[in-house]
Amino acid sequence: MQRILISAAHKSSGKTTLSLGLCAALNARGLKVQPYKKGPDYIDPMWLSRASKRDCHNLDFQTMTDDEMLATVSHYSEDADISLIEGNKGLYDGVAVDGSNSNAAVAELTQTPVILVIDTVGMTRGIAPLLLGYQAFNSNIKIAGVILNKVGGPRHEKKLRDVINQYTDIVVVGAVPRLDELNITERHLGLIPSNEATNTDKVISKIASVIEKHVDLDTLLKIASSSGPLAASTYEINKVEKPVTLKVGVARDAAFGFYYPGDFNAFRAEGVELVEFDTLHDENLPDVDALFIGGGFPESWMNELEKNVSLRQQIKDKIENGMPAYAECGGLMYLCKSVAWEGNHTEMVGVIDANIVMNKRPQGRGYVCLKRTDDFLWSNKHPENEQISAHEFHYSGFEDLNVIDSNPNIKYAYEMKRGSGISGLHDGVIYKNLLANYAHLRDTSQFHWVSEFVEFIRQVKS
Repeated sequence: MQRILISAAHKSSGKTTLSLGLCAALNARGLKVQPYKKGPDYIDPMWLSRASKRDCHNLDFQTMTDDEMLATVSHYSEDADISLIEGNKGLYDGVAVDGSNSNAAVAELTQTPVILVIDTVGMTRGIAPLLLGYQAFNSNIKIAGVILNKVGGPRHEKKLRDVINQYTDIVVVGAVPRLDELNITERHLGLIPSNEATNTDKVISKIASVIEKHVDLDTLLKIASSSGPLAASTYEINKVEKPVTLKVGVARDAAFGFYYPGDFNAFRAEGVELVEFDTLHDENLPDVDALFIGGGFPESWMNELEKNVSLRQQIKDKIENGMPAYAECGGLMYLCKSVAWEGNHTEMVGVIDANIVMNKRPQGRGYVCLKRTDDFLWSNKHPENEQISAHEFHYSGFEDLNVIDSNPNIKYAYEMKRGSGISGLHDGVIYKNLLANYAHLRDTSQFHWVSEFVEFIRQVKS
């Protein structure tokens, strides 16, 4: 099983752009490329999935056990020619001081050789001590290659190559110049998601052409073939799907696209057919038993969402009449009365009696730790000391939180042990059979939320 891990010395070095270019270039050679992304991320995996034409799966120490990560790589790479793991931030960066949840830890766990992407702007001879230091810092990982990024020209490239060849044993896999083709538009949460970009395939194709020209793919494949054996895992990923007995409507369009492929697979394993609908263009809801509205950028599409009055009213009516529904972050915003941003104020679904306002600074960012309250909607059977790891990243907040707190018909699903949530103390609005939170959950062994939600849907339906 050939594998490589693409990391960097620090964030914003260009590793995501180069990673998706590598996926597309290798795919163009007829290879089956299985991408992975380290950490809790939606946007980069969406681009990697589009470039490789295969679902990108996340590897995250906060929500997964080591066994789960090994099983994930083994399972989804089973029929792949090469697996590419993209790190987040720098190679040794992470929440833990000891580096136990860093990109390097993923490389060590999976015995995957590392290729470092180095932003070379303003750098020549100084690249040698940088690379030597990264090699010496952890002898348990193998930094096998380097891709020089944002190279200033042929003279700059030659100097860098000469220095690396003289002082290190690291192979220069490629040298990519500063090019406009490598720029992907960004906004407040990072890259614009591939589901919103109208020229996604064209952008990916241009990047792949640059990679094909400036990166030695044969050398990269040789490095990938030096991967160590993947340790055996006792964790089993469910490969058998139950017969379909339920239908869950999933909002999936330019406004809402933050979903984990593994969560979708968990729904299918529970006998659920996922029926996608478009909040921007579909005038009617599909015939389903429940709703799932994930995260996204409703603020960027607020005018279009407001114009679709018919669908908004149908969603409100269904939830008011007891249809089970689950929403995260952007989905939570959509279900409130209104969204205000940059002088614009638009009506939303209105099933949650509160107004949302966008702020200039993040209101919640990073990992969160949740504890279910006694009012939790799906199940009242949870361990006394249970703490659920999830993540949040939102610039929005409730403009009138006191309205929520004083409403006897609304309860909170979670106590915040870490993170911001809705109020700083709580997250998860419970209204009738709706659960809507800022936290993004992931279906793993620490909390199989999908099976609990599906069981709740069955109870309501029966």
